[in-house]
Amino acid sequence: MASSSLRNAKIKTNSCKRILKELRSYEKEVEIEVAKTAEMKDKGADPYDLKQQENVLAESRMMIPDCRKRLEAALADLKAILAELEESDQKEGPEIADARNTIAEVEQLFQTTDA
Repeated sequence: MASSSLRNAKIKTNSCKRILKELRSYEKEVEIEVAKTAEMKDKGADPYDLKQQENVLAESRMMIPDCRKRLEAALADLKAILAELEESDQKEGPEIADARNTIAEVEQLFQTTDA
């Protein structure tokens, strides 16, 4: 059981990392699209092109809440697996340290964005 829990911890940790990376990527994409949209407005771009760019921006913005929800779910799963491991007296190891670091990183992100 312990090895399968360690394996699950590793899987959940990597899942959190992947979603965190995805979230940061979407946030960066939104920044780029906002700048591009503002530049198009300043240059008096064609209304159709501007509308298309605003649609791209809106689509990018819609991905962030979805990504945050998936990250929250993955974080909850990871915390549950970590608690299960700690109950079975497995409190050390590279997988557990990695899981703790990932939890701290994700919680830090939530604290800075919720504030």
